[in-house]
Amino acid sequence: MRAKKCLTLFLAILCGAMTSCSPSEPNELDKLGTVQLTIKGQKFELWIADDAEEQARGLMFITEQQLAPLPDGTERGMIFIFDHAMMLNFWMKNTITPLDIAYIDPTGKIVATHTMTPLDTRYGQYPSNKPAQFAIEVNASVYEKLGIQAGDRIEFPDAILKRIP
Repeated sequence: MRAKKCLTLFLAILCGAMTSCSPSEPNELDKLGTVQLTIKGQKFELWIADDAEEQARGLMFITEQQLAPLPDGTERGMIFIFDHAMMLNFWMKNTITPLDIAYIDPTGKIVATHTMTPLDTRYGQYPSNKPAQFAIEVNASVYEKLGIQAGDRIEFPDAILKRIP
């Protein structure tokens, strides 16, 4: 029995270090709500992370297949909604897919964007640089492809604004 537990732990560690493995821990995205959003003409379907547990988990263990665009070209990702604007700093612990992040202030202005490296746990690598109330993560290179950058504005639907305490 002990050998089985050791093998399971070894496989979980090995899998966490490889991007082509299945996730070693499930991330139950289907339990989260979603919202549709359009940025620069591109449609997005975003899972909503609006409590501390969901935000801490983020897109950990999510594969490129789970984040693949929908058949109609809609990009997928996650929106993090905080109860007030603050300095934010994300990392990529247990995140096996490269991601773009956009930090957005309460007025909808993007204050910073970054492309984040999988499994990067160095603190301070991906800061908002200015207070932000929202963050949107999508597949890496999507923001560059669409020309999304700091200074751009996002119009949030009421479904997002109603979630702010």
